Formats: sequence, C-alpha cells, structure tokens
Amino acid sequence: MTTGRPREFDTDEAITKAMRLFWRNGYEGTSLSDLTDELGITRPSLYAAFGNKEALFLKVLDRYDEETAPFIETALMAPSARELAGGLVYGACAFHSDPNNPPGCLMVHGALVGSQASAPVRRETSRRREQLRERIAERLEHAQAEGDLPADAKPVALSGYLVALLRGIAVEAASGARPDDLRRIADMAMIAWPGGSTA
Repeated sequence: MTTGRPREFDTDEAITKAMRLFWRNGYEGTSLSDLTDELGITRPSLYAAFGNKEALFLKVLDRYDEETAPFIETALMAPSARELAGGLVYGACAFHSDPNNPPGCLMVHGALVGSQASAPVRRETSRRREQLRERIAERLEHAQAEGDLPADAKPVALSGYLVALLRGIAVEAASGARPDDLRRIADMAMIAWPGGSTA
C-alpha cells in the first residue's frame, strides 16, 4: 500500500516562523512572497498545508496565545485582585522587554489597521481581546464578591483598564521604550489600582 508523499517542511516550525514574521510586519505588511521566502516553501505547499494567508494567520494567533499565556494564566490564578493586576502589567513588561521577541504585540501590530480585505482578521483579534477582558472581569467580580475589591469598584471597567494597559505597554515597547520605562508605567498603574502603592 502506498502512502502520500510526506510534507517537505515541518508545519509546527513553519507556524512559529510565520508568527514572528507577522509579529514584525503586521498582517497586511506580510505578503505571500514574504511568507514563502521565510518558510522556504512554495505557494502550493503553503496552500496545501494552511489553506491561505488568513487561515495561516489564525494558526499564528493560536501560537501567539500560547506564547503569552503563561504570564496571563498565572495572573488570572493569583490569589488576590491586586496580584492579578500586578501579574498582568509586570508580566507584559517582561514579555515585551524580552530581546528574543519582536517588538510590540502581534494582536496590535497584526490587524488593528488594514483594508476591508483584512476585516475578518481584525474581527478575530477583536474577539480574542474581548475574550480576555471577559475573563479578567469575571475574576474581578469574584474578588469583589469575596471582599477583595471595594464595593464601589467596577470590575468590567477595571478589566478594560488592564487590557488597555497591556496594549499600551506593547505599543510603548514597539516604539523603543526601555524595560525601566515600561516598569514605570506598570508602577503607576498599581498606584492607581484600588488600594494604591506599587506591587
């Protein structure tokens, strides 16, 4: 019995390479030629493995979520709302200061601005950001019910604040901010957090 010819490349490695390319150049700034050159494959091979550029980008978003998940998941499991906030903002500082990572955030860099053709990609990145806001808000509502947040605190607004900070830290990092600059932003965020003072 004969079997199909094996793929000429490692799809897992290809997704990682594509992620870093999209991360540097954005969705519309990355062409199919850029992708085939970076991955060292032909267009037919790319289509056979991933479908098209948009489908590949969705796989890339999954990989990026895996890359950023450790500090986000650790923060969401923190025992207090304050530790949750600190884990997110300081975790973002560390992630975006890592010299091994391209500057900025793939979610921001990848698809906030673009033509109508990339609208589905923008909707997907927006959906993922909203999903994160909802998870944070749910955790903060639980904290408030336990008396860990003041009764007049607004968990949904605080969640939006935290997600905006995460994106802002990424933009500052992409603009050349140094690690100490990013940490000062995080310090100010923690002073503003209900309860005051830095983490």
